[in-house]
Amino acid sequence: MKNYNIAILSGDGIGPEIMKEAIKVLNVVESLSKVRFTLTQADFGANAYFKCGDSFPQATKRICAAADAILKGPVGLGYEETQKIPVDQQPERGAILPLRTFLNTYANIRPVYLPKTLNNFSPLKAEIIKDGIDIVMVRELVGGLYFGNKEVGLTKSGKRYVKETLEYDEDQIKQILLVAFNIAMKRKKVLHNIHKSNVLKSSVLWNEVLAEVAIEFPEVEVKHQLVDSAATFLCLNPTMFDVMVMENMFGDILSDQAGGILGSLGLMPSACLSDDIAYYEPSHGSAPDIAGKNIANPYSMIGSVAMMLEYSFGMIEESKKIWQAMENVFVQGYSTAELSHSADELTILTTSDFGDKVVEILKNL
Repeated sequence: MKNYNIAILSGDGIGPEIMKEAIKVLNVVESLSKVRFTLTQADFGANAYFKCGDSFPQATKRICAAADAILKGPVGLGYEETQKIPVDQQPERGAILPLRTFLNTYANIRPVYLPKTLNNFSPLKAEIIKDGIDIVMVRELVGGLYFGNKEVGLTKSGKRYVKETLEYDEDQIKQILLVAFNIAMKRKKVLHNIHKSNVLKSSVLWNEVLAEVAIEFPEVEVKHQLVDSAATFLCLNPTMFDVMVMENMFGDILSDQAGGILGSLGLMPSACLSDDIAYYEPSHGSAPDIAGKNIANPYSMIGSVAMMLEYSFGMIEESKKIWQAMENVFVQGYSTAELSHSADELTILTTSDFGDKVVEILKNL
């Protein structure tokens, strides 16, 4: 029997609630497969800071380093609570970015998926999305503006200023492009390169490296798209995209927009991959305003489990069954609170009820 060690970083806000449902699903997969999951809880995020004085404690780093994969919930608190934490320890700066650096998870994979059966969840008209939405966004995750040198101070005239540097080297660009081209090869062999080369020199270098990498993939058709134009077409004609590759900040913004065209960021799990290890997380935030109310949608957290099974453990059939089970919950006429606008006849499930439904269906697949 195979044994996989999984670090569990439940995070803040709704994180522990939706993580509980993800673990329910893992337990069912374990009971139905010849595999054992050893789960190790670790502190991470704002709650870790208040408990340990560090948003990414050394003990958590050791647990992550020893794991076969990491399942991570969202982090962050409301504005007032966040102000109680020193700026450099606030969860995004003190936990998320250091985790990515620590693991070198340079490739963020975000599936933007809405089958035709669930088209009613999208705010876009049915004639626009036709047979549903099926896009894979590939985002570079450890470079660019978020990781460049940051400087704050006063000018000679006493004016406050800030300077942040957008940095990439050709190796960083090449490694994420290879991931994107390989995904494109397994799908429709079309890759949209999202850039801003008419303004940014970083995009000029990005496109130069892409042209070099493309030689290795003659079957893949590359389509260049300016990032602002891509944002427009995600609303007007999202079905024109299949695989999209982009630098860090572009990916951060466009993937959240993609959640909007699905109807909720709660429908977007993600994988953050390095050459050695990966962590898996919802694309959304910690929603502290609804924490503890048992109304958060756990789809993206459970979907992150499905991605972990596929990408880290090669359990492709088990992964497919989780996706099918979650889709069947919606097809059977159930929904979560944030999607309730889509149809009056839907039965609204709580966070825990949704997890229970997924488990019920999964056991019978």
